[in-house]
Parts: sequence; structure tokens; C-alpha cells
Amino acid sequence: MSGHLDGNSLAGPLSGTFGFDPTVAVGLCDTCGDARPLAASPVYGSAMGQIVRCARCDSVLLTHVQTPAGTYLSTQGLTWLRFASEADPGVTS
Repeated sequence: MSGHLDGNSLAGPLSGTFGFDPTVAVGLCDTCGDARPLAASPVYGSAMGQIVRCARCDSVLLTHVQTPAGTYLSTQGLTWLRFASEADPGVTS
């Protein structure tokens, strides 16, 4: 794959899956322990889906694939993915 987009490019495809904008969610890389919002992660994509990589160590964090059979989401490279609660929307790490 050549070139990448930033994590903000996930807003459209993943909003349809989650029902809200997940780019503000913070993920913890299972490989290096880096924690940052998905919007700050490099994204490689095609018409079929996206691969989100760790900005620090380049490990695959998340894959999102859309097929005629359905939507597939793998978070195998994440220890956790945290979405801010409505009570504390300012939490970013």
C-alpha cells in the first residue's frame, strides 16, 4: 500500500458501524503501549475497507472491511478502545 490518510478518514465508514463518530475514541496499542485517539493514527484504505496502524510502532490496530455479506471489524491490535462518556467528554488519554 502506498500513502496513508489520517484517522479522521474513519469518521464516515466507522460512524455507520458505531452510530457515532469513533475517531475521538482512544486506543491502546497492544504492541508498544502507545495510547492516542484514532484520529491521530495513520489509515490505509481501499474501496473495501481500512487498516488503522499505530503511529508509534506501525502495528495494525484495527481493520474495518465492508463486503456484500456484512461489515467486519477486528480490533486485535488494541488492548482496549475507550470512548469518552457523556459525563466526561474531555478525556483524551
